Amino acid sequence: MRRLLLLRHGKADRHSAGGDRERPLTRRGEEDARRIGDYLREAQMTPELAVASNARRARQTLERTLEAFPGHVTHLIENTIYLATREHLVDVLRQTPDKVQTLLAVGHNPGFAELAEWLAGDGEPEALTHMRSSFPTAALAILDFDTEHWAEVRKGAARLDRFVTPGALRGDVADDPD
Repeated sequence: MRRLLLLRHGKADRHSAGGDRERPLTRRGEEDARRIGDYLREAQMTPELAVASNARRARQTLERTLEAFPGHVTHLIENTIYLATREHLVDVLRQTPDKVQTLLAVGHNPGFAELAEWLAGDGEPEALTHMRSSFPTAALAILDFDTEHWAEVRKGAARLDRFVTPGALRGDVADDPD
């Protein structure tokens, strides 16, 4: 089994003097990323590899999320994930080494929401509906594949194990989509 932890970056400042790629996380964005990391640790979902977009907000989300893991998690920054299309994200996913069972990917919408929807062919109906209707900042789609090779990932091949939002972990009634 392969597991993809698909994490949208945390809430970021609206503007940055350095442009869109340099927008930093807000305090809430940092807290939500840590909250997701704690959730993953408590659920015993330690990634063997973590990949993030080179945008500052994605890098910071990755850093804050990985703080929850006491050991080193191999991670890398992938420039082509920044605002990538679903098609490109599928290509990147298929290049994941087969020794990796659990992959954490941190990036952006709309590509990440479209990728999650494209991959999820099955899952708990309420979680699927929630994920398909809104993929807010710091939301996490946990997708499982019954395959031996990442190269075999295809449309509808995943089961959505769960869809976790920081708002739900905070006890908020509604998630902020930004």
